Amino acid sequence: MAPDIIATKRGSVPVRAESDVVVVGGGPAGISAAVSAARNGASVTLVERYPYLGGLASGGMVLVLDDMHNDTEISVRGIAMEAIERMEKMGLAVFPPDVDRDPKIRQSLEMWQKWARWGTFDFHSHSLPHPIIFAAAFDPDGFKQASLDMVTEAGVNLRLHSWFAETLVEDGAATGVVVESKEGRHALLGKVIIDATGDLDVAASAGADHDVGSFILTTVSRMGGVDTEAAERFQFEEPEKFDEIDAGAKKIIGGSWNFWWLKTPLPGIVWLNCPHMTGLDGLSVDDLVKAEIEGRRRIHELLAYVRTNMPGFEKAFIVDFAPQTGVRQTRLLKGDYVVSKSDVVKRVHFADTVCRGRDYYTPYRALLPKEVDQLLVAGRHYSATPQAQKSSREIPPCMAMGEAVGVAAAKALSAGVVVRDVDVAAVQKQLRAQGADPGDRPAANALLQEAV
Repeated sequence: MAPDIIATKRGSVPVRAESDVVVVGGGPAGISAAVSAARNGASVTLVERYPYLGGLASGGMVLVLDDMHNDTEISVRGIAMEAIERMEKMGLAVFPPDVDRDPKIRQSLEMWQKWARWGTFDFHSHSLPHPIIFAAAFDPDGFKQASLDMVTEAGVNLRLHSWFAETLVEDGAATGVVVESKEGRHALLGKVIIDATGDLDVAASAGADHDVGSFILTTVSRMGGVDTEAAERFQFEEPEKFDEIDAGAKKIIGGSWNFWWLKTPLPGIVWLNCPHMTGLDGLSVDDLVKAEIEGRRRIHELLAYVRTNMPGFEKAFIVDFAPQTGVRQTRLLKGDYVVSKSDVVKRVHFADTVCRGRDYYTPYRALLPKEVDQLLVAGRHYSATPQAQKSSREIPPCMAMGEAVGVAAAKALSAGVVVRDVDVAAVQKQLRAQGADPGDRPAANALLQEAV
C-alpha cells in the first residue's frame, strides 16, 4: 500500500494515486503507451497538462499522419492505425484508398492532382510527380476524441490539468512523479514510469544523460472560407501565375514546406503548417513567446495578401491558431543506444527493434536511459542524435514507440524483471499479436545489423 505522504526535494506531498505504470504526457506517444500497457493487464495512470489528449497532433494541429510507409507497404500499424480508423468513422480523417496507391497509377498526374493538397504523397521521393502513399489528413478534435475514447475504454486513470514537476527516484530507480495542479502538489507512484513529454522532462529530472538540440518552431493555424476547388484549379491550370503568387505568400511566411496550405476533412478549412521560425529554443519561455507573437503577425499578413491575390482565398478568414506551439526538437535522451543519422538513412535493422517508421527501425535500447531503472522513453525525445531525430520524429513512429514501451512495461511487470531486462522477443511477439509492426521482420531494403 502506498504511503499517504511522501518526501520530495521540495518537501512532503500527498500521494493521490498508485499504479503499475505512470505515463507522463498525453500526446500521441503517451496515449499509445497508456492504452497498450492497460490492454496488456497493467494498471495505468496517464498525466497530461492540457485539458485534452493528443499533444502536437491535436493541440499542435499537425494534421497529417505520415512517415508510416515503406514504399507501398504500411509500416506503422497498431494503435496509430486504430486512431485513424476511429477518426474516419467520425468523418474526420481522409486517406488514399488502396486503389489510388496502386503502383501502376500512384505516380500519375491524375493521382497527384487528386491527393497532393491532402499531403498524402512521398515528399522524400526524387521523382515527379511524387508518388501517392498511405498517410492520413485529420481533424484535431477528431484526434482528441479518438484518443479519449481509447484511453477511457482501456480503463486508464486519466489525470488532465496536471503539470509534471519532479521525478521521484529511489535507489537508482524511478518510483513516481510529482505534479502541480489546482489542487496543489501531489505524487503519483508507479512501478514503471514512461516519459512521453516530448522534451524529456521526466528523464532529465531523474538525472538521465541527454543532449540538447533545436529545430524550427511553428505556430500552426487554420483558415476557413476557402474555395479549395478554385484554388487547386488555379494551381494546375495557371501554373506560372500560381507560382508567382505562391512565391509572394512564402516570402511573407518566411519559411514553410513547399505546400504551405493543405486540405482538411472539414469543407473550406485549410491547414497552415507555417511559419517555420529558426533560432528559437523550445525550452525558453522568452523564445516561445516570441514565436507566438511573430507567428501570428506573419499569418495575419499572409491572410491579407491571399485574400487579395490568391483565387479561392477571397473570402478566407482565420479559424484558429494551435493552442500548443509547434516544437520539433529540444532534449534528446542519450540512452543505451543512440540512433545515428546513418542508421536512419541506411535503414539499419536491429535485432532488438520494437517499432518502425517510414523505412527505419528503432531498437529497444534507444528507449532506455542508462542511469535510471524502471524508466522508459517514447516520443520525439528518444535516444538519437539531433541529425537523426530530424528525420525520425513524426507522429506515427512516435505512436509506435509508445505502443512498444507500453507492452514492454506490462511484460516486465508480469515477468518480475526490470524493464532493462525484459524479453524483447516476447515484446515483439505481443506487438504483432495486437496488430502492430515491431520491425522484427526486416524489409528487403534494410541493412541487417545485429544488436550489440
